[in-house]
Amino acid sequence: METNIPLRLQEIIFSSSDAALSRKITKLEKEGKLLKIAPRIYTPNLHEEPKEVIRRNIFKIIGHQYPGSVLSHRSAFEYKPSGSGDLFVTTTYSRKIRFPGITVNLLKGSGPIAGDNLFMEGLYVSQKERALLENLEESRNTGDTSKTLSSGQIEEKLEQIVRVNGEAALNTIRDRAKDIAAELNMEKSYRKLNKLISAMLSTKPSKYLSSPVALARAFGEPYDPARISLFEKLFLELQNREFPSLAEANTSSKPFQNFAMFEAYFSNFIEGTRFSIEEAQEIIHTGRPMLSRDNDSHDVLGTYQIVSNKSEMSITPENPEELIQLLQDRHRIMLSDRLSQHPGEFKVKNNYAGDTEFVDYNLVRGTLIQGFNFYRALSTPFAKAAYMMFMISEIHPFSDGNGRLARVMMNAELVKAKQTKIIIPTVFREDYIGALRLLTRQQQPDTYIRMLQRAQLFSATLHGNDLNAMSEVLTKSNAFKEGDEHILKIV
Repeated sequence: METNIPLRLQEIIFSSSDAALSRKITKLEKEGKLLKIAPRIYTPNLHEEPKEVIRRNIFKIIGHQYPGSVLSHRSAFEYKPSGSGDLFVTTTYSRKIRFPGITVNLLKGSGPIAGDNLFMEGLYVSQKERALLENLEESRNTGDTSKTLSSGQIEEKLEQIVRVNGEAALNTIRDRAKDIAAELNMEKSYRKLNKLISAMLSTKPSKYLSSPVALARAFGEPYDPARISLFEKLFLELQNREFPSLAEANTSSKPFQNFAMFEAYFSNFIEGTRFSIEEAQEIIHTGRPMLSRDNDSHDVLGTYQIVSNKSEMSITPENPEELIQLLQDRHRIMLSDRLSQHPGEFKVKNNYAGDTEFVDYNLVRGTLIQGFNFYRALSTPFAKAAYMMFMISEIHPFSDGNGRLARVMMNAELVKAKQTKIIIPTVFREDYIGALRLLTRQQQPDTYIRMLQRAQLFSATLHGNDLNAMSEVLTKSNAFKEGDEHILKIV
């Protein structure tokens, strides 16, 4: 039982060997405040069917009861029970564990290896290459009860990789899979994978290919249940797409700072801090705020201080506590002159945008921690950047500065991976806000993802030592324009 969290927010509670805690659980159960829904598992949620509570929390349950296990085979791609309610987990022994609505199939095998991703506390998920090998093992069952996806489904995943990122990416997967196969004694699966990849690269007969049919899903553990469900949908979409690599052109100091100047300018303009570009340049280049607009000037300077620091922008979180610390430190710098907004401190009352209420201030920390699980399971820089930006924007952890901070966190993911950062220019503001709103209100991630991809393609055109030349590209792109009659051009 997590004693630092109110009982009403602990959807599942595990039995304990601690005598005092065990007595407390027994007492609450007798009082009708807890319901036993599975061996050693209780819930204070008396309003939903046990199978719904179990389904929503199944990954947390597995991680707690079988620490060091690996979500594997088809489940490593699907992140949900199959149509028959089966999940497949690799651990040190074989066994079937039946929960209401879900069967967890424990498969004897190797624990996590280098490259496998930590998904929940105690639970890892097979990295892509390992999962491909696992899904090419022989299975006694077929359809939803099989531990493996069909050959057609595996082919579809491989085709998507080569279609988006080219043959080199597929060959990299083949090389990594060969090493894993040797480590885990999966040479037979590797031979099958090698034949599929060779067929796709036209070096082997096409008789090895079949039709593709599947998408993946994931679900998480709720603190703010609605937001965790929404993050799940975005995670699913990002996890099952391949994103092209856009290498950063502004690698040396001067071009990086030139880009950062426009990044700080547009990020503040989009939030209503309006300066002319000449005024913003003067503030940044001199480090002196305009006397008549001290707070607004410090907002621009604070943002620039972070985004122009390549070392700082190369730092991304490894765990939830690091995420929280990064958010608070960067917020403290960005809003250092706005003491009324409590720089570096999470909000103490709820905030809104129109009729949208963001995460309750009591649930900010918990929702960040739970949302981090999906972020951690993503692997490509663009996917991590897109997820991070939306998660921070949607939680809105501070009383002010959330949009700017969300974009800082997004671009830090790209800087660390040496990928092109993303600027949201003035002309693209309504596209940006509309895409966020569509994802928030209608849970449709596609528009949001495509919006960020277009913004990154535009941003890739901004490079070089000449600030004026960069400004000319922005002008030709309509970047400074406002109004529906203008569109973002990529020149």
